Amino acid sequence: MLKSQTKRHKLMAGELFSRGQNFQDKRTRRRVLINTCDTYRRTSSALRTIFVFGGFFAPEFKRSCACSLTGSCCGLPRPTEDRPDINQPRESLDMLKKLEVTPDCGLYRMDSGDTETINRFIATTPETRAISNDPMVMGIDYTRRLKASCSRILKRLSANDQICLEENETIVFDILRGGLNFGLREALADAFGWNRHGCSFISAQRARKDDSPEQWHIVESEYSKVYMPKTASIVIGDVVATGTSLEHAMRALVAETEKQGTSLRSVVFFTIGGPRAAEILQATDAMCRERFPAYEGTTLIYLEGCFTVPVPETPLKIKLTGTDLVRLDAVMAPDFIESQYEDPGAPIQRCTIYDAGSRAFWPPEYLEDLHGYWSEVKKLADAGLSFEDLLKERFPDLDPGRFGDVDLGEICDKQLAQAAKLLA
Repeated sequence: MLKSQTKRHKLMAGELFSRGQNFQDKRTRRRVLINTCDTYRRTSSALRTIFVFGGFFAPEFKRSCACSLTGSCCGLPRPTEDRPDINQPRESLDMLKKLEVTPDCGLYRMDSGDTETINRFIATTPETRAISNDPMVMGIDYTRRLKASCSRILKRLSANDQICLEENETIVFDILRGGLNFGLREALADAFGWNRHGCSFISAQRARKDDSPEQWHIVESEYSKVYMPKTASIVIGDVVATGTSLEHAMRALVAETEKQGTSLRSVVFFTIGGPRAAEILQATDAMCRERFPAYEGTTLIYLEGCFTVPVPETPLKIKLTGTDLVRLDAVMAPDFIESQYEDPGAPIQRCTIYDAGSRAFWPPEYLEDLHGYWSEVKKLADAGLSFEDLLKERFPDLDPGRFGDVDLGEICDKQLAQAAKLLA
């Protein structure tokens, strides 16, 4: 039985190879591979066989076809309104596979070994490390750094054949207002020298439900201005905690794409966020593969890490459930983890990003939030909480000895003074 199965898989690999090698155009080869894989829908052992015997196409298999071969793309859960479990079980750092690491940009593929259909990466850059570690990076400085980071990541992903975008087909889909943080329209222009790519907008404002504070719903979604070419590749950025806004936006995107008669080719998504981003994009990917025959795949880029969203049971003294993105039990880039030792205030921040909207567009509100957190930590420090104790609570994987002798009260005083100065 095993021999005949292996023989059949080899024949499949040979057919894929012979079909694909007749096409010199990269996109045509990829489309042939997708269609052929969708016909077979075999097991992961077939996938491994094809990687060996069809080595000529291996990067394109990994990027666009793995879902078809594992036979999973029609069995994914659809988005739901109420999903209390916003964090998946922690994934080991061992699942990060280095794609490219330089001082300016590190790319790690998230390979959990299961049958997920989307391509997940963690990207790290000096700019996003500064944003995540130094809360004083805000306003224009913050959005410029985030744009520069996204531009460099786009360029490196393209150079490594992980994304394939064309100017006249690419649309930035801005989810107001979080999506504006990322500056993706300008990032694409800086990365590829483009000028004619488009930009669409949709509003999605979430709020807690009155009768269930740990559940969220959309309270404002009236604004929409969506442009679509005949064939579209979508580039999106948003901060994702519970995923309420993203879920709404992706449904609207698919509906509008069908309404305008557009053929959707791919989705590239940037986030400072948690596991819900992947879950929602998995479901979206399944819908796109069902509804758009030429759909090639979904790419998710976590900036610095896939962070944890606290729930009421999360053992943190200070937290905003359903909102904060914390380092506890997160999967993070090794470069980002190492950068925590540069400043003892970094690993004990309440949130990796805090409120991205106010951080970018109304710093006084953001600074009040920051001041409030450090005031609470100062009370704990005065009551006897040490830096080592707080570090064990918020980022237990770090070695407190590497920080030397650190006084938590002094860290609080420094953070409070910085915030107070800017609020004055």
